[in-house]
Amino acid sequence: MPRQPALRKRLSTAAVWPLGIALTSWHYMWRTTPFHRREMLGSPERDAPAGLPSDVSREDVQLAEDGVGPLFHRRYQVVIRDATLSPEDLMGPLIADPNRAAPSEFARFTKTLGSEGLMEPGDEYSVRMPGPWNGPVRVLAVSPTSFRLATLEGHLEAGQIEFAVHEDNGLVLSIESWARSGDRLAKLLYQNLRMAKEVQLHMWTSFLERAVHRSGGRIPGGIDIDTWRVDEPDGGGGSLSEPEAKKLLNELHERSVNFDLEQRQDFTAANGWRIDTYHQALPAEPPGPPVPNGSWEVACRLARNYEFADPAIVRAVYDADQPLQERTMLLEANFHGLRFRLGVRSGGVHDDTRDVDGRQVRVWGWNYRTLKGHLEMGQIDYEVWKWLESGDVEFRISAFSRPAGIPNPVVRLGFRLFGRREQVKFAHHACERMAELTAASLDTTDGP
Repeated sequence: MPRQPALRKRLSTAAVWPLGIALTSWHYMWRTTPFHRREMLGSPERDAPAGLPSDVSREDVQLAEDGVGPLFHRRYQVVIRDATLSPEDLMGPLIADPNRAAPSEFARFTKTLGSEGLMEPGDEYSVRMPGPWNGPVRVLAVSPTSFRLATLEGHLEAGQIEFAVHEDNGLVLSIESWARSGDRLAKLLYQNLRMAKEVQLHMWTSFLERAVHRSGGRIPGGIDIDTWRVDEPDGGGGSLSEPEAKKLLNELHERSVNFDLEQRQDFTAANGWRIDTYHQALPAEPPGPPVPNGSWEVACRLARNYEFADPAIVRAVYDADQPLQERTMLLEANFHGLRFRLGVRSGGVHDDTRDVDGRQVRVWGWNYRTLKGHLEMGQIDYEVWKWLESGDVEFRISAFSRPAGIPNPVVRLGFRLFGRREQVKFAHHACERMAELTAASLDTTDGP
């Protein structure tokens, strides 16, 4: 089943946004259940989420370490007195259908992957709320008295959440999460503007209240909301550390290309693809084959090592010992302080002499293709040309691309507004930087 909901459902979600926000605000102001909030410093050892079960797919999962900002270990808990149900009888119907306790006027669980009936590990849901809060999740574990979920790509958070009930002088019902913001925009909404945080608090405390009502019991002491905050060692916002980079790079090896290469003939402007070419003149050489340590060889080396990319725009992480034709790269793109981590993989290397309009030209180049989770889908080729008759040397970039399906609506909007501009900016800077680095390298060598 497709994870992305049908257009009709997306339109209906958007249509109830004003009503849902109004109802939520009204209920929020007139709630009578007391909240007891406590925020404490946590520790990485005590407050980290459990590892993923080996029998559940890791594909598309947003682990806590994939997020940004501090890790928040949060527990919403209520003690139920005089309940008429056992822990199993209370949790069983919620496992079968979480909507029996979810505040339906504002949020609903929609099953997007898995068979009808009881919840099972590997099933997927989308927690649909009006506004940009929809959150895809995958079921990690289910027991008679609990179930645990992991966030997927596109969720505002990166981590896990568990719903559980046990007996301890009454029924103790809890919702416990271990998560970081999914990206820097989500961090802004959650920590700085606090919008997402209040929406989340209202949702889960409402869930607890409805579950208490189903139990036939009462809440004598209110709802406890405990938060343990674990700050990043560097304070957040910095580039990847070496261990983080290696871990993320290893995970990229398992990802596939996010478009169908067999449909290459259909990747045209008429079908919505952007077709781009850029040419940059480099220092010329004498006519004939490339000169040792000359402009062509220097530019090939720069292209091989991805040194033409402006580090202020994008930085590349890769294993230098891996052959170029098999290289997987983690690109860390920067946009006004926001960082996006994108995966690409080499599609091949070529070195040949061609006949172009009756002229001989030596061409060396390679390309990479976008992986699942990238903001775009497509391929970009980097080539260094030497016209053997004249000695002219060029750096060429050619690409076909289109926006990928971006689950996060805020990121999707931002990419629509600024993505094309940043794409063109990257190419122009790459061409200019290649010319500057090639010239500078020739000035410091014994070559021509």
